[in-house]
Amino acid sequence: MTIPKDDKIVVENRPFRPQLPSFLKQRIPKGRLFASTKNSIQDFALNTVCEQAKCPNRAHCFSRGTLTFQILGAVCTRSCGFCAEKFGHPNPPDPDENARVVEAARRLHLKHVVITSPARDDIQDGGASLFADLVKRFRAELPQVTVEILTPDFGGKIEALKIIFDCRPDIFNHNIETVRRLSPKVRSKATYDRTLWVLKKSGEAGLMVKSGLMVGHGETNHELIETFKDLAQAGCRSLTIGQYLPPSVRHLPLFKIYTPQEFDFLKTEALKFGFIEVTAGPLVRSSFHADETAVLRK
Repeated sequence: MTIPKDDKIVVENRPFRPQLPSFLKQRIPKGRLFASTKNSIQDFALNTVCEQAKCPNRAHCFSRGTLTFQILGAVCTRSCGFCAEKFGHPNPPDPDENARVVEAARRLHLKHVVITSPARDDIQDGGASLFADLVKRFRAELPQVTVEILTPDFGGKIEALKIIFDCRPDIFNHNIETVRRLSPKVRSKATYDRTLWVLKKSGEAGLMVKSGLMVGHGETNHELIETFKDLAQAGCRSLTIGQYLPPSVRHLPLFKIYTPQEFDFLKTEALKFGFIEVTAGPLVRSSFHADETAVLRK
């Protein structure tokens, strides 16, 4: 295997947000689906990670009639260096939130739902029982809908993970976010090895396992390929790779913008480790076009 030399850092002075190349720019949102999606979020008083994490694709996805529901509130108990989620002391979980998520999915005629949450270290099981409750609601009320959950690590508590295993989501997604060397700087409380452990246990429980990472923090191609290997050995079957963009000046700086050709290279290398699905590109995020992935057609 020939690994090309890493390009020099293209963001040499590391400004908050350099002038973005055309492949990182999005069109102004419009259309009936965009309005319907926005209205449904407001009408049912729901949170989406699209808005809470300031995802650059949110207008694009809303225009497709897709979104990622965020349960357990809009405040996170961790403060990761890359993430725009609010950090602080969350309110207790809303007992009616899960019912509203199902009704919003019904109104939007979704065929696939992605459900995530902020880290809730203040809750004994990290919120696992509420993920499970929502999966069960979809099974009972909208059985035709496939359910993907994107979870925190639940503090590495096996009891919490068993709650997730028992509810049998169609896809279990937990992001590794970055390479081993940079993980302590990029993530708060979560660790590289704990993520691999969570993914491994999920695969052993028979779940379809997915993970994702961002590039642009200063990692090397060698480190990325080693991460692909670690994920594959942990039982991960689906992988997303996207470009990190700082949400604000307070977040970790951007070291490099990868070209579409470099993403093609990373996808090719990742596929060598046996993933059945690798989605890589400048605008790719964990749930980017999740309703279209090959995983769902297997």
